[in-house]
Amino acid sequence: MATKQPLTVDPRMPARPAPGPASTDVRKSPLSRLGERLTKSVTQIEADELQEDAARMGCTPMCDLQDRQEATVSGTVRAVTLRPRVNVPALVIDLYDGSRTINLVWLGRRTIGGIEPGTYLRAHGRVTWTRGTPTIFNPAYEIVPLRGH
Repeated sequence: MATKQPLTVDPRMPARPAPGPASTDVRKSPLSRLGERLTKSVTQIEADELQEDAARMGCTPMCDLQDRQEATVSGTVRAVTLRPRVNVPALVIDLYDGSRTINLVWLGRRTIGGIEPGTYLRAHGRVTWTRGTPTIFNPAYEIVPLRGH
């Protein structure tokens, strides 16, 4: 009868990732990238680029946001809306990162200089869900020039 010997791991050796589809560090050839560019719509290409930019900047994808989670998100401003309230105005910005849209709401503000549709923005705050849409109230923000390149 054979006895099992314990498996010893040398801590100086780097761990190898498991082979298969879980490995995401696959480089695409220039020909396959060209094929994707020719077959995808412009909207899908832009969404992919926005998701890559957000990942490169270390931001949380908007599709992964949870209620009451503190998060940093980035994306392109799609719309700027002023919602008049009884006593307090609210500036609402729709921010899109390629996976989903989030509302950024600044209470008591009518405008913010430099923020207009098409601006690339990074924001940080606590996420809450309002009517099925992720929302951050009064986030800290940074206007990112040239989409983080």
